[in-house]
Amino acid sequence: MFEKLKPLTPYLRRYWKSLAWGGVSVLLYNTLKILIPLVIGHAIDDMQHGLTRGKILHHALLLLAIAAACAVFLYLTRWIIIGASREIEYDIRNDLFQNLERQSAAYYNTHRTGDIMARTTNDLNAVRQLLGPAIMYSANTLIFTAAALPFMIRISPKLTLWAFVPLPIASVLVQYFGARIHRRFERIQAMFSDISAKAQENFSGARLIRAFAQEEAEIASFETANHEYIRRSLLLVRLMAMLWPTLEFVLGLSLMITLFVGGREVIQHHITVGQFTAYNVYMVQLTWPMIAIGWVVNLFQRGTASVARIDEILKQKPDIADAPSAAATPINGEIEFRNLTFAYPGAKPVLKDINLKIPAGSSLAIVGPTGSGKSTLVNLIPRLQDAAPGEVLIDGQPIRNFTLDELRRNIGFVPQETFLFSETIRQNIAFGTLGVTDGQVEDAAATAHIANEILEFPRGFDTMVGERGVTLSGGQKQRTAIARAIIRDPRILILDDALASVDTYTEERILGGLREQMQGRTTIFISHRISTARNADRIAVLVNGRIAELGTHEELLSRNGYYTSLFEKQRLEEEISVTA
Repeated sequence: MFEKLKPLTPYLRRYWKSLAWGGVSVLLYNTLKILIPLVIGHAIDDMQHGLTRGKILHHALLLLAIAAACAVFLYLTRWIIIGASREIEYDIRNDLFQNLERQSAAYYNTHRTGDIMARTTNDLNAVRQLLGPAIMYSANTLIFTAAALPFMIRISPKLTLWAFVPLPIASVLVQYFGARIHRRFERIQAMFSDISAKAQENFSGARLIRAFAQEEAEIASFETANHEYIRRSLLLVRLMAMLWPTLEFVLGLSLMITLFVGGREVIQHHITVGQFTAYNVYMVQLTWPMIAIGWVVNLFQRGTASVARIDEILKQKPDIADAPSAAATPINGEIEFRNLTFAYPGAKPVLKDINLKIPAGSSLAIVGPTGSGKSTLVNLIPRLQDAAPGEVLIDGQPIRNFTLDELRRNIGFVPQETFLFSETIRQNIAFGTLGVTDGQVEDAAATAHIANEILEFPRGFDTMVGERGVTLSGGQKQRTAIARAIIRDPRILILDDALASVDTYTEERILGGLREQMQGRTTIFISHRISTARNADRIAVLVNGRIAELGTHEELLSRNGYYTSLFEKQRLEEEISVTA
């Protein structure tokens, strides 16, 4: 059991003072609680020698004082221990989020968002229950039982022996049911992750589901998964429903033995009526701790299962991290690919023997057929994917010599798949750039030629864009993303097919603004359009992961290769569209 809780050791150490004070409160609470049966037993025996108002008042006030003190320490116990569990939950949640934020894109390609969300919510709640109520009730049960046992033995060793005979049965039951609860809860949590993932995918893909009229099919699929989750949950409920009554039966058996054997002890004058009453009060006080064992076992089994699932995330090391020798060196903007060959894990090489140098302050356009490795190539610059050491250089230094923070701060990146947050347009443009003024936001939007369209919205730049920018068109989302990259004032700007959703007229205006904005800075365009590529200082044609052609627009046309055929095809398409 304790081995399974090992991942929580750093958090328990951090709050050892709170837990220690909680332990003191538990100890004082149970010490005072032990006195109640003694006072009751003494009162009964005392009153047998004469009943007076003074005796009644004395014993009543004494019980009231003890009960009040018990209430104070019970409050402190709950406040301190439950409070510490909330603090630990807060720390674990922060650590989980922090570690997840550091993971590379590859991690999210192999782990479903719904499963991650389930671990950071449902599993974390189970861990909090383990560290709060489970610890508190376990401590109360152990301390009270250990403290009450000497008093019970002192009253009657024989009665105590008989009363505790059924307890080994309870221990066996707890062990048996506990192991089964643990296994079933692990399966339930896995199923909950599946349901969360399915719901998240459906909410994110709501437009596609409606477009393909798959609402009913997805509802039926979710209902099937939900039914399986409920079925597994009911199996756990059934198991718990068996555990609690069984423990109550064992406790009832113990009370029956106490009444039978204890009654005989009183008749035979081995113990007094007051002692017998005190003994029964002890047994009643043990009722809830005994019953709570079932609930605590459930919490421990759920919690330990969840600790393992959370620990998987906490132990996950980022695939891409700062090298020990990395430094926050200023970046000028020269980029070089030297004998670069890159393959995704378990796949064939996507890029093969790339040798390319992009001088600082120059512009490069990359064109080529779909799947030729264009996006992969530019993803290696901000280290969204990691090439082998020494194959990608910036300013003549291996890219791993720069810290990730410094490297990415100097790069403005517009990915192929535009992502906007569920915030205002202003917040989306200013994302990742500190101290940005409203004027800078508006200037960046003007450069991306979206400012006028934003101002036509009722709330202008304070318009909420909806999840993933759902309220904006494809072209508006791309231009907002371009403005977000421009406002960073980067040394390197990368546009990965970022103008695909705008018309050629708007494209020309955006490119004109970018040329002025990026004077003296390195710019890389990926595009399928010749109109985007033709004004770049150089154009690289990527085919099957290799650089097939490299040169200016005029140089590539004169070679009559892939670039020429692409140019002729697009010019023909333009002529047909004009005549139509």
